[in-house]
Amino acid sequence: MRRWVRLALYVALAGALLGYSWPISAAPDPPVDTFTSVVASTLAPATAPVLGTDGKYHVVYELQFTNGKEVTATLRKVEVLDGDNVSRVIATFEGDAVPRQLFTLIPKPTTNADIEPNGSRLFFIELAFDSRAQVPRSLLHHLYLLGATSPAAKTATPIDYTVAPLPLDRLRVPVIGPPLKGDGWVAINGCCAPEIVHRGSVQTVNGSLFDAQRFAIDWMRLDSQGRFVHGDASDVHNYTDYGADVIAVADGTVIDTLNTLDDQVPGKLPDPSSITLQNVDGNHVVLDLGGGFYAFYAHMRKGSVTVKPGDKVKRGQVIGKLGNSGNTSAPHLHFHIVTGPSVLGSDGVPYVIDRFAMAGQVPVSQFNAAPDVTGVWDQNRL
Repeated sequence: MRRWVRLALYVALAGALLGYSWPISAAPDPPVDTFTSVVASTLAPATAPVLGTDGKYHVVYELQFTNGKEVTATLRKVEVLDGDNVSRVIATFEGDAVPRQLFTLIPKPTTNADIEPNGSRLFFIELAFDSRAQVPRSLLHHLYLLGATSPAAKTATPIDYTVAPLPLDRLRVPVIGPPLKGDGWVAINGCCAPEIVHRGSVQTVNGSLFDAQRFAIDWMRLDSQGRFVHGDASDVHNYTDYGADVIAVADGTVIDTLNTLDDQVPGKLPDPSSITLQNVDGNHVVLDLGGGFYAFYAHMRKGSVTVKPGDKVKRGQVIGKLGNSGNTSAPHLHFHIVTGPSVLGSDGVPYVIDRFAMAGQVPVSQFNAAPDVTGVWDQNRL
């Protein structure tokens, strides 16, 4: 020990004799704390841009706001910033746009931008970029609100601060094959409006909030006449897609299946008291695709699942048939990809189907306004 001390003294002495000096670094100033009466975080730990059929790159995620003080808070404006260049404002939500994006945790739409003391809200965001080069590496969020400006405040006054970083470059987007064969397939209830059944289906699982179905799709099929169903709509056999082969979207390992539930009568949902996390999506298959991604297939036909946990599957291999089991009112295949083996207690991620031909589009407004799926729907072919 003495030898090392002596060596250090010799080095210091040599430096002094040669006219050198080593500055002593001052301790950095501690960061200045910011009082944030409304705390914010992202539901997704990270996400990535994904190329849509509109030619734009989409970034889809949610913020959770919680008012931790006795004073009611009112969101006035939310700015989405480039995390590397905070002077670049990516998007701005203010005025009537704020309550349109704001939902309760159930989630249900809100009528105003207020967050009561101890209350929480979800804020749904979708961004679109014309090119991949325009997408920043991360995002920040600048909140402008009326709220408590100190721990003891009793009235709401203006306050603003920047919170909730979200990296956009840490998640690889899975590239997969289609989950079904043939043509005429329509992607229903797809991304990204929060009022759509999947995007807005945030669940409380294992002590956390998850939007596992953020990018889920319900696949239904049109026949040559543009019909989802012909004849009696209460008979599963009259649906064009019923019994279609369901296939593996990539090589993977089966980790979970269910194969024992009967089909629901179309037009009716099961008794809510009978629904559990295990049976809500009916007969199903979960595939481990590797890389931390898991593919989920739901509502399959009883007895049709051809694989079991531990089986290795190849892309394109038939793993079952499309049915109407679980919480469903018409035969379809529900499909999504998540970051964990829990299909509702994991984060839903975007994915790319590597090859398909787009024949047309059913307007979302028309589909939402229809009382059922009867009739002709392929009047919008390209």
